[in-house]
Amino acid sequence: MSVDYAARLSKYDNKGTCGLPEEFDSVEKLEEKVAILCQLLSASKHAVVHTGAGISTSAGIPDFRGPRGVWTLEQRGCKVETNVCFEDAQPTLTHRALVGLVQAGSVRHVVSQNVDGLHLKSGLPRECLSELHGNMFMEKCDKCGKEYVGERVATTVGLKPTGRRCVGGGARGRCRGKLRDTVLDWEDELPLKDLEKAEQHSRKADLSLCLGTTLQIVPAGTFPLLAKKRGGKLVICNLQPTKYDKQADLVIHGYVDDIMERMMKRLAIPIPNSSSIDSIPNHASSIHSIPIGSIPNPSCIDSIPNPSSIHSIPNTSIDSIPSLSSFSH
Repeated sequence: MSVDYAARLSKYDNKGTCGLPEEFDSVEKLEEKVAILCQLLSASKHAVVHTGAGISTSAGIPDFRGPRGVWTLEQRGCKVETNVCFEDAQPTLTHRALVGLVQAGSVRHVVSQNVDGLHLKSGLPRECLSELHGNMFMEKCDKCGKEYVGERVATTVGLKPTGRRCVGGGARGRCRGKLRDTVLDWEDELPLKDLEKAEQHSRKADLSLCLGTTLQIVPAGTFPLLAKKRGGKLVICNLQPTKYDKQADLVIHGYVDDIMERMMKRLAIPIPNSSSIDSIPNHASSIHSIPIGSIPNPSCIDSIPNPSSIHSIPNTSIDSIPSLSSFSH
């Protein structure tokens, strides 16, 4: 759960603006705005979705800066009470709807600040996803770059060795490099390949759709604005206000699951149901799924190229790699 993840992070006082009141559009206004969103998405050639903790709250995972968020309650000297753990959490309607939109060609890329692993668990292809702050279930080899997804969360955060070794890669197919968790601590630099993919797609976007995020962390919170610079549209769906609401072409105040369900119905795009998630092919071409606590026999693993050859991305204008502690002021 986000509570457990938050407890593992190092101490950091500047966690942004927390606890702003939530706003709700009327049902009539919500339907009107969803209709406009459908028009924008239908007209888009390169839509990019930006997701935050708000899309996982219906899975039982608390957000951070909402009225009952982890950081909000921390500032009040309180703790969030929840019985949901990351391993038990299931993709929400929004996660599944995004898979449907990607399959339909309506969305080209998803940029996420979430570490809960629900995007990959929903069946969203790895190549269509930039996880800027890491993934609790993913470990990465510090030698060949191969990524592994486990059944349980990694025992560390902050890009530390997990005590396991890479079983693939290298000249003989057995790299033996150290596996590290992929979840950022406050001062850790963002993962370069995900950062480059996120910026590349954000610069190409003619529609930025923000779901469940207050857009406070940089650069995740500023990437959606890149569409505006090239004449694109910006849509923000969030219960709390954001500092970019006035720049947005459309702001929808409602639960993201409700918004997405109404939108998918209008677009006549089916939402993959939970029972079909495990059967979605090519879940992640450069990721291997392994049971936690065990490394499979190398013969059970398909040989894949080094990730650097899989994600070939032109140089971007990123002068320095930002850290998780970067805030928009």
